[in-house]
Amino acid sequence: MASLLYQTIEGLSREKGIDPQIVVSAVEDAIVVATRKYYKSQENLRAELDKESGAIKAFAVKTVVETPEQIEDPNLQITLEDAKKVDPSVEAGGEVRFYKATDVLGRIAAQLAKQVIFQKVREAERDTVYNEYIGRVGEIVTAMVKRTEGPDVIFEVGKTEARMPRKEQSRLESFAVGERVKVVIGRVEKSSKGPQVVVSRAAPELVQHLFQTEVPEIYDGTVVIRAIAREAGERTKIAVMSKDKDVDSVGACVGMKGMRVQSIIRELRGEKIDIIPYSEETIAFAQKALSPAKVTRVQIVDPEEKRLEVIVEDTQLSLTIGKKGQNVRLASKLIGWNVDIKSEEEKRREIEAQMAALTAPGTPLADLKGVGPKTVEKLEAAGITSIEKLADMTPEQLVEIPGIGEKMVEKIHQSVAAYFEALDAQATAPIEPSTEDEAAAESMVVVEGGAESTETAAESTEAAAAETAEPVENVEVSSETGSEAAAETEEAAPAAEAAAEATPETQETPE
Repeated sequence: MASLLYQTIEGLSREKGIDPQIVVSAVEDAIVVATRKYYKSQENLRAELDKESGAIKAFAVKTVVETPEQIEDPNLQITLEDAKKVDPSVEAGGEVRFYKATDVLGRIAAQLAKQVIFQKVREAERDTVYNEYIGRVGEIVTAMVKRTEGPDVIFEVGKTEARMPRKEQSRLESFAVGERVKVVIGRVEKSSKGPQVVVSRAAPELVQHLFQTEVPEIYDGTVVIRAIAREAGERTKIAVMSKDKDVDSVGACVGMKGMRVQSIIRELRGEKIDIIPYSEETIAFAQKALSPAKVTRVQIVDPEEKRLEVIVEDTQLSLTIGKKGQNVRLASKLIGWNVDIKSEEEKRREIEAQMAALTAPGTPLADLKGVGPKTVEKLEAAGITSIEKLADMTPEQLVEIPGIGEKMVEKIHQSVAAYFEALDAQATAPIEPSTEDEAAAESMVVVEGGAESTETAAESTEAAAAETAEPVENVEVSSETGSEAAAETEEAAPAAEAAAEATPETQETPE
């Protein structure tokens, strides 16, 4: 019959959910610590609990050696001769025990033993919690709300506490203390306070579990959930397919008058759910995944990077993208491809730009400095007719052209680089007026309507003619009135020349 002490240990083990032997080992270790502290001994101490009597014995263990010369540490070793005085049956290489009295340990030693026991039990409890829940990640359990700590909600799951951080909650949900809800075991974290179980109400697994509960066809495997994309509190897209051609996968999930899906929506506090028929064809699946928007066409842009281009009517663009990009984001998660949304007008402009770029003549190769005519002929024979096309060629492609070697490729590369550097320098250089432009600007006469201005222009022209005795040139005028002034200026020019040539003696004096 087990002693009262051992029965107490078994009761504690059941309460903490740990192995009784762990508690027994903790008690024995505590007695060893207390004995070492009391006797101040460096010996190899051990303790042993007798399950039937409940007595705990502490003793020092020494290894038996044959001769005194073999003893390296008297605290750990003993000669065969001395060992036989304690235990006549012992042999060399064996062990002998030297028992220590435990009834003299006192209150301080007992308190120390108590602390050691509690510490060992806590460590064992932490390991038990971690080992239990690390294998249950993704499992759905029913938990009771215990309390709230700031934005976090603390649940009671079995014999341990679980935490639900804010990011694992739905914005539509709030919880009352004592309420029982279904949660997903998200992960188990190790911390200084021990393992911590993190649960979630935002995980897609919760929606999957609810459909399995509400839809018998999913439970028995007739209808299969192929993919789920969820933004908790907003919208969930779920793709389903039927293994039986006579069973409608979407209809089975919706239920009669929508009763099945409405039950799930109530459990999720009103979260919207889109049920989509799954398709093995990526294009067809993408069109359905973007519902409720109507897609004009879908094309695969890059199969390796899994990129799709979706074209929709201009009126369907906002619906396809959804509020804050939610619809296209969930559809992308559901099908597992990156999705680019473009309107028909945007696609049309893009195609026009591409066509314009293809039809552009480009800069002839003759303008490329540093490349000889023979090399240009070889390049043009290979279909490279412009510097822009040449710049797009890789060294490997150029080497494949007959007559083009690696040295010539390097020369071509340098010439192309110099050409574009010159273009960039020309585009960024400030424009400074030349001397001829300044002279032209000084000789320019701007006429702004009105007879008075016209006369002034004519007088200026006469004065200039009188000084230079040459016809007036390089006169630019603006506006229609300026054109008239220019005509008058042309007529005034010969008169000005005549006036300049005439002397005072030849002029007639008015009578």
